[in-house]
Amino acid sequence: MNISIQHAIETRTSINNFQPNRSLDEDTIKLLVELATKAPSAYNLQNWRFIAVRSEASKQLLKAAAFGQDKITDASVNFIICGTFDAHHQLHNALQPSLENNIMGHNVIDSWVKQATNAYQDNAILQRDEAIRSASLAAMTLILAAQEMGLGTCAMGGFDAKQVSQDFELTANELPVMIVAVGYSTINNWAQKIRKPVTDVLTIV
Repeated sequence: MNISIQHAIETRTSINNFQPNRSLDEDTIKLLVELATKAPSAYNLQNWRFIAVRSEASKQLLKAAAFGQDKITDASVNFIICGTFDAHHQLHNALQPSLENNIMGHNVIDSWVKQATNAYQDNAILQRDEAIRSASLAAMTLILAAQEMGLGTCAMGGFDAKQVSQDFELTANELPVMIVAVGYSTINNWAQKIRKPVTDVLTIV
């Protein structure tokens, strides 16, 4: 299925009812994550990790941590999208492919690593903010990629983050920011809810 980004945005809606027992193959899951990683991140930190919850046992664990929401078990796969802390420590390695492909030079990379280290090294609040920003941008990119593929999605913030961290063995440097349920929608879902007029939310200066 090939549709425009504008059409994907205009037709996307949060799916509450998925067709159960419909799976997504591993290649599609990998493609969704590959596309999600095209999202921007500060300094190209790429400070995110994705956990694809697909097995029934794992879905039941996640459902319990998500306060029993049925969409977790009905969806084909649920992505736990995590933001990561201390990402500046691996920034040089993250930028290395851009050096090898002549996109960035040594001087620019060294400058970015220095700037990022100075910004994040002793600033846990900024690291957390950046982790949430990056994971959220990646989540929206994944949602639009799924929409383009004809799949339904639901971004979910209603879950016990500590329980998710424990059940899915996240490290101390990983923050579960969002769950994105992905699958095949049923016919009994809401249309896209009406948004405020642009004049209510836009100021041009």
